[in-house]
Amino acid sequence: MNLKLRVWRQRSAAEKGKMVTYEVTDVSPDMSFLEMLDVLNEQLILNGEDPVSFDHDCREGICGSCGVMINGRAHGNGLFDSHPQTATCQLHMRSFKDGDTIDVEPWRATAFPLIKDLAVDRSALDRIIQAGGYISAPTGTAPEAHSILVAKKDSDAAFDAATCIGCGACVAACPNASSMLFTSSKVVHLGLMPQGQPERNDRVVNMIHQQDLEGFGGCTNIGECSVSCPKGISMENISRLNHDLLGALRAGARPKS
Repeated sequence: MNLKLRVWRQRSAAEKGKMVTYEVTDVSPDMSFLEMLDVLNEQLILNGEDPVSFDHDCREGICGSCGVMINGRAHGNGLFDSHPQTATCQLHMRSFKDGDTIDVEPWRATAFPLIKDLAVDRSALDRIIQAGGYISAPTGTAPEAHSILVAKKDSDAAFDAATCIGCGACVAACPNASSMLFTSSKVVHLGLMPQGQPERNDRVVNMIHQQDLEGFGGCTNIGECSVSCPKGISMENISRLNHDLLGALRAGARPKS
């Protein structure tokens, strides 16, 4: 296929950016979207131009490193009825047609400052996890995990929440740039398990507090987050988080100063 790409180019957050048009030829339908960007970068390097910067790592839809807006949709999710929700690295060019024009832009959110071109700093999500996304298990005193019975519905819900890869698509897709789907998945998958109970109240309060400090917007239940999530995480987790938060505040839990 021959494609026209309109890619966001910006050398740094301090400089102005713009959309730059490129022609990419002989694109195999079996290429992933990132492999197509690799082809573009090879052409740019051979022409003595600066290659397009973008985040990537495992390229297997697991690590959460990749992520761009494709024709206005995070990871391109929602553009193709026949294509399952997936990460950018698992989107294949067979989803496009010869002659298509594709707009490629970075995640746009106050909490995700731009580094260069399509690469953004998503360390705000790491700091939310650091605020409470863990359990305490002192060495030598923790009981054997398999000796603790967990209801099937709880383990299933916890596993579904734990599939979050932290890519940030929920933030990029949300008109409010809210990270509630991400935060709720990290709160819920621990809060549903027996091992997560000791810190349950402090966890939700501290993680929500850190989320606010990072500059993420508030959730108004629009639902774009779940539609764009490559793992299809349900908004039901946000309801669970709100339930936990209300209970924690009533119990007197307050965020760390």
